[in-house]
Amino acid sequence: MNLIEILRNRYSTKEFDPEKKIADEDFEQIKALLRLSPSSTNAQPWHFLIANEQEGKERIAKSTEGMFGFNKAKILNASHVIVICSRVDIDENYLKHILEKEDEDGRFAESAIKERQHQGRKMFVDIHKYDLKDLSHWMEKQVYLNYGSLLLGAAALGIDALPMEGVDVKILDKEFGLRERGFTALSVVSLGYHMEEDFNAHLPKSRLPESEVLSMI
Repeated sequence: MNLIEILRNRYSTKEFDPEKKIADEDFEQIKALLRLSPSSTNAQPWHFLIANEQEGKERIAKSTEGMFGFNKAKILNASHVIVICSRVDIDENYLKHILEKEDEDGRFAESAIKERQHQGRKMFVDIHKYDLKDLSHWMEKQVYLNYGSLLLGAAALGIDALPMEGVDVKILDKEFGLRERGFTALSVVSLGYHMEEDFNAHLPKSRLPESEVLSMI
């Protein structure tokens, strides 16, 4: 695998071919990308709604009504669409839930290590909740770590993707009852395969030069 070549070829798809679907075995890898992404303190403050049938995609496409109408077809014609969600809070129950899953998975050789893990994670959560008062923003940053893994992994599988913040997240929250479940929508990612007519597929990639963005120290 040539990572540089994958990065050069990855782009934001503007027109999906509705006749081309992602194979089940490939989408299993996409799901693994979502679940196994890194996050600060392993907090995993995310949830994902996935639609691969037309009914589900139409429900997601409601979020493009009005000023975001230009994104509707990019949802309806994609093979799969993912609503990217963040938790709205991290409370003691959730912290203990993560801790017990880590214990179940064999991460603690002794109870003292388990307790240190819990107190360390709680310290960071409390810093953002009470001192910096930016817990929601901190959780969103963890979700965007996941976002990066998803886009790169999809490209490595030869799957086209389009991340979209051009959706009404309030509509998504209401449509799927997300706030009642402790989540809120952040954005949408469409996945599939581009049409040959997709203008963006044929444009050269443009990035600032290495000399401008990288400094060896």
